[in-house]
Amino acid sequence: MRVYIKTYGCQMNERDSEAMMAKLLAAGHTKATSEEDADILIFNTCSVRDAAERKAKGKISHIRKLKQRNPNLVIGIAGCMAQRLGEKLLDELPHVDFVVGTGQLHRMPEIVMEASSKRMAETLESKDVLTGMGEHLPGGVFGQIAITRGCNRFCSYCIVPYVRGREISRDREDIVREAKEMVDAGTREILLLGQNVAAYGLGGDIRPPRPGYSPFADLLEDLDSIDGLERIRFTSPYVTYFNDRLVEAISKCSKVCHCIHLPLQSGSDRVLREMNRQYTADIYREHVAAIRRAIPDVTFSTDVIVGFPGETDEDFAMTRDLMNEIGYSQSYIFKYSPRPGAKSAALEDSVPEELKEQRNQILLGDLAERVAGMLSSMVGDTVEVLVEGVSARNAERWSGRTGTGYMVHFLPDGDVAPGQIRHIKVTRAGAVSLFGELLK
Repeated sequence: MRVYIKTYGCQMNERDSEAMMAKLLAAGHTKATSEEDADILIFNTCSVRDAAERKAKGKISHIRKLKQRNPNLVIGIAGCMAQRLGEKLLDELPHVDFVVGTGQLHRMPEIVMEASSKRMAETLESKDVLTGMGEHLPGGVFGQIAITRGCNRFCSYCIVPYVRGREISRDREDIVREAKEMVDAGTREILLLGQNVAAYGLGGDIRPPRPGYSPFADLLEDLDSIDGLERIRFTSPYVTYFNDRLVEAISKCSKVCHCIHLPLQSGSDRVLREMNRQYTADIYREHVAAIRRAIPDVTFSTDVIVGFPGETDEDFAMTRDLMNEIGYSQSYIFKYSPRPGAKSAALEDSVPEELKEQRNQILLGDLAERVAGMLSSMVGDTVEVLVEGVSARNAERWSGRTGTGYMVHFLPDGDVAPGQIRHIKVTRAGAVSLFGELLK
């Protein structure tokens, strides 16, 4: 049957969708070109924010028209929203045939077969999903590997531990084997995924690793030695896991990119305590400074929540000041929304929606001004990029990304190909990217 998967949410969901599709293709199904062309339609959902759930539910509700036209269409809901709501989704959406939680995604081919004859919900947790989701679709220069699943941090605003389970790590040898197979198939850049990738191999212990010990650093060094692999990225780590061992490994591994996603969430110590983020603003600053001493050209991106319950003007000012002090090259800024089951849902959502929006726009404005200055300062530089292919916005240009995370657009020559490392002379800066000339 023809399969179409619609993905919502994070990079982990994107990776899960790729693995599910690869499993279904291996089971004899084919890939549909659109929702209308599909015999099996799967929605891989996100539950981290209320808006993501509402968006997915709205889309799935609308799909009942397709079911009316084609009663044989099999519709399924997978991922975090499926894990959180389970059988309730079957009651709420009668045209849906199956619901699959995050612990059963590795069984998707079997579930699709069962759902063709009966409605069902599978939300049992299983560690098998960690090693059972190693399949990839062929032909990609860029690939992703999930090295951990779940989380033990229990930040008060977050439901990841409830919908993805407790933290588990894969065997290092299994990850390296998968990476080598991807490189042999043409992959040149690998993104390592996990709710807290820097806690890899620590057995779910929420304490930062002791000095000189970091299984994640060991993994990076193993991957760095793979012939044919050009770049390694990772997301998303927790700041206190950046001990000297990990920082040294990043600085010495030639393929590990010098752009680090380092979630902040708030610059106010009081709000950080309410969030159960187990660091202070000063501890965060100290880790950033240590990384910069070892890796002078490093760039940082971050996650920030505005409007957390009780956030005052002073709290917000601390966040804004710290963000400008660190100088992030990218920021993902979210307006707080209570999530059922998370601890903060019991708190009064006291910050008015219009004030959340105002604070959101202020931080976005700061980001735009800061990035414009960073990009302008690079005009005249020669940068190394990993070629991605034809630009999404201009078919005459090609694009590539620097190891520090900046997108660069350029006119191709006859030899350029996706996956190559090429040098570009930067000639001008745009609002969010660079433009330049391809050097021989």
